[in-house]
Amino acid sequence: VFDVIDDDFLNEAEKCFLCLDILLDRTDLPFTYAVDLWIYIKTNFIDSERPEKPQLDIKGNPMPIVKEKEDNKKVIDFSLDAEFIYASFRQAYQINLLKEQNRLSWVEFKALLNALPDDTIMQRIIAIRQWKDDGEGSKKYRDNMRKLKAKYSLADGEEEDDGS
Repeated sequence: VFDVIDDDFLNEAEKCFLCLDILLDRTDLPFTYAVDLWIYIKTNFIDSERPEKPQLDIKGNPMPIVKEKEDNKKVIDFSLDAEFIYASFRQAYQINLLKEQNRLSWVEFKALLNALPDDTIMQRIIAIRQWKDDGEGSKKYRDNMRKLKAKYSLADGEEEDDGS
């Protein structure tokens, strides 16, 4: 679905029908119904940053809430980070995401992703992407962090180099 949404060669109607076909396995929906349904799904389940009401797990306990992103910068790219997300889910939850496709809901996936422990590779990469050189720490540490930040950067030119 994310690849379809990000595809610059498809128009919005094509994206709508392709995504609904992927998600619902339906191609027979009337145009206006399909568009309204797609807008609802995209707004409430794909683009939403945080649910208004806390989601509850099977036992009725509140699910973890999305951590605030520093400066609202994008810290995860589902395409580029797929292998790190997969490895983190295996490490933290012993979940094989490839086998859970079509069984794990988007809301469950996002809750688990946002609750990944700090010792997983995905959380370490997020910490690296959010790191700012404030001059603290040794020169060796800061140089290493700058190299890691460049290595795990989401896009060319996204990270600023302050020259220190």
